[in-house]
Amino acid sequence: MKLVIVAVGQKVPDWAQTAYDDYAKRFPPDLRVELKTVKTEPRGSKTRETLMAAERERIEAALPKGCRVVVLDERGTALTTQALAQQLTQWQHGGDDVALIIGGPDGLDPALRAAAHQRIRLSDLTLPHAMVRVLLIEQLYRAWSINAHHPYHRE
Repeated sequence: MKLVIVAVGQKVPDWAQTAYDDYAKRFPPDLRVELKTVKTEPRGSKTRETLMAAERERIEAALPKGCRVVVLDERGTALTTQALAQQLTQWQHGGDDVALIIGGPDGLDPALRAAAHQRIRLSDLTLPHAMVRVLLIEQLYRAWSINAHHPYHRE
């Protein structure tokens, strides 16, 4: 099984990329993590709907065939770390790759949100996109560590 993080926006600060890379290399071979970045639609005088639709097309093109689609959405289900660990176990037993989608500055196209298998919320706070990448991969690693009884997560 593979976790694919699809994130709108290609530029992140060096600190965020370093932190992301540090967690990404910690995963075991049987749970690979891949980051796919998609270009943010140039703003100009386009409507918000046009921007999100263009980004949706790029996101959909980046998704692995037959994957489970999970969008990060402020209106999604809040999960504790323990609940995320349980969810990760379910995803692994399901066998399909899982794509976790981080939207762009304007959010995600409503059709993409509606078509997703799941919608989850990382925080009630508004977070910078670079921080979301780091928080997401850290929590996925922590969820794996809980399931593997690895000492990274101590209760």
